[in-house]
Order: sequence, then C-alpha cells, then structure tokens
Amino acid sequence: MRSSGSYVPVSTTGALARAFIPAPLPPQPPLAVDSPLRLQLDRSLLALGRLDSIATLLPNPDLFLYSYVRKEAVVSSQIEGTQSSLSDLLLFEIAAAPGVPFDDVVEVSNYVAALEHGLARIKEGFPLSNRLIREMHEILMRRGRGSEKQPGEFRRIQNWLGGATPADAIFVPPPADRVPDCMAALERFLHDEPDATPAVIKAALAHVQFETIHPFLDGNGRLGRLLVPLILHVDGVLERPLLYLSLYFKQRREEYYARLGRVRTEGDWEGWLMFFAAGVVEVAEHAVATAKRLADLIQRDRDIVRSVGRGAPTALQVHEALQREPVTTIPRLVARTHLSVPGATAALERLLALDLVREMTGRQRNRVYSYVSYVSLFSEGTEPLEG
Repeated sequence: MRSSGSYVPVSTTGALARAFIPAPLPPQPPLAVDSPLRLQLDRSLLALGRLDSIATLLPNPDLFLYSYVRKEAVVSSQIEGTQSSLSDLLLFEIAAAPGVPFDDVVEVSNYVAALEHGLARIKEGFPLSNRLIREMHEILMRRGRGSEKQPGEFRRIQNWLGGATPADAIFVPPPADRVPDCMAALERFLHDEPDATPAVIKAALAHVQFETIHPFLDGNGRLGRLLVPLILHVDGVLERPLLYLSLYFKQRREEYYARLGRVRTEGDWEGWLMFFAAGVVEVAEHAVATAKRLADLIQRDRDIVRSVGRGAPTALQVHEALQREPVTTIPRLVARTHLSVPGATAALERLLALDLVREMTGRQRNRVYSYVSYVSLFSEGTEPLEG
C-alpha cells in the first residue's frame, strides 16, 4: 500500500477532524502498469484515435460537438442534483423556457459557457492553468445556485464532503491555506514538470487530484470533469474535446466514489486508472456510434426532404439550420437562413407534414419547433438520477 498524501488536524465548528493533503503528482513510488492495465490503456488510446477521426463521418463535426457538449452539461449537472433535460437547456438558450426550473437550467447553461470559454482561451494559445481554471469557475458559478460562493476564487475556508461537520464527514479536503500550494503543484504536473506524463494517465490522475483538493466552495465536481477533455485536447490526443465521462460516472457513481476513496486511503492509483481507462473506451466507442447514427439520420432526413418536390430547396435550408439549432423559432430560422418569414414558415410546414419537426408549445403565437429525432438521439442517457 502506498501513501497518496498525509493528514493534518483541523478544527471547524468546534469539532476536531483530519484534513487530507494529497502528495504532488505523479504518484510515488511510480505507477505499476502491469499487463492488464497496459492493455486497457492501449485500448483507450485506440478508442480515442477512432473518436478523433469522427470528422470523417460528419459533414460538420462542430455541429456534433455543439450537441455533445450540451448533453455533457446536462448529465454533469445532474450528478450535482439538477433535474434539467436537454430540451430544457435548448429552450433556455433560445429564451423560450417558461416553467423550466430557473436555477437548474441556469446551472447547466453556465457549464456550457465555462467549457466554451476554456476552449476559446486554449485556441488563443492560453495554457491550461490555474488562472484559466479560475476563469472557467467564475463563469460556471456566475448565475443561479452557488453564485454567492466566491466564483473564480480558491476557497478561504474549510469545506468537507458529507456529514454535518468535518468530524463526521466522509472526506475532508486540505485546509484553505494549503490549497494554493496544492493547486500550484497540480499546475506543474499539467505542464509536464518535472517529467511528461502520457495524456490519458495525466487526465486520470489530474481529475482525482483536483477532486481531492476541492479548491472551490462549490462547482468542484463539474469543473473536475471538464478537466478531462481539456487535457486530452491540449495534449493533442483529441482535435476536438469530444470525450465526456459524466454519463459513465453517473451510471457507476457508487464505484466512482469508491475508487476515489481508495486512491486517498490506499494509494490505489492503478485501480482508478483501470476504471478510468475502461470508461474512456466505453464513452469513446459510444460517441463514435452516435456520430454514425447521426450521419445516417441526417442523410435519411435529407432524402425525405428532397422528395417534397418544388419546396425542397427551402425545406433543405431549414433542415440544415435545425442541425445547428435543433430547438428553434421562426424568427431564429429567418435570421439563420435569410429566408422570408413566409418562406421559413412554409418550409417548416413541410417538415411538420413529414413528421421530421414537431411544435412544442401548442400555442398560436411564439411557437417553438424541435427537430425531434435529432434531440432524441442526444437525449439518450440524460434521464434525471433516481434517489
């Protein structure tokens, strides 16, 4: 059994407890990558290679990323207790979400914005660093629940997981005054100091380390999950950050938390890596299968639209726009396609008649339309958690 850190006493709310301070990465002694673990890591790299080639399957892979990111936002936020669906988020983004729980959908929308900010900064050449992590956290927490919990700032007080006080908590992260040093060490590891670490292993270890440090008062789980695709993207494994493990963690949340705990209590990094690499394989293969299904769906529907005769060209324009925004309104379609209002309306009527699109509100005015099969494809696995 190796040690993955040390304990220090803390006194909060009048109760004495032990806070865990993780040792800097990489683990010491070094990881024991035996044949089964090496084989699983090799499989994960092959799966990521297939995922990275997804651009060859779709005419516009950025459309796939648009929807996949939003699915990830919904699932990752559900792990933290929200009940929003993918349709709720898409409605909210077009300001047409009456009756949707505001705090829940804002939380999910913030997640999308935080990831998009991180990607934009990285594209500009900004490093994956503590500064960028704080910027993303500020966006993640800027509205809705948690907005009063120091967005963008490392915590200045003790926190804990589970229990009414640290004394009966499931886990107590490092004291607040140790957080800057812990995060500085994590940043050095992300930058391959002192030595480079293979990307999949780096993403796996960094996720645990971030969750163990728990540097913010809120939002740690969501931001820790976002680190994984960002690391794989920055390290050149994925051209587009298309690997999102939240659904895998959601479906196996008891094992997920147990694996994190065994790293802290037993130094079982190898067990965590096996679990993580298996998740990479499963999620990457599912994403590739989804991309193939999406390509088939779009081609099938295009063929159906072409069958309408004279109105096919404008109907195809609207169909193309719906791939970019699968829940929309007539004014938004007009802006995106540059069709006239009568033209866009007529095209929508054709798609409605073909049962490719459905109206969601039942109203006569301010109607909202959904590309149903497209939304359904990405909604798989986003059902709210039970219990």
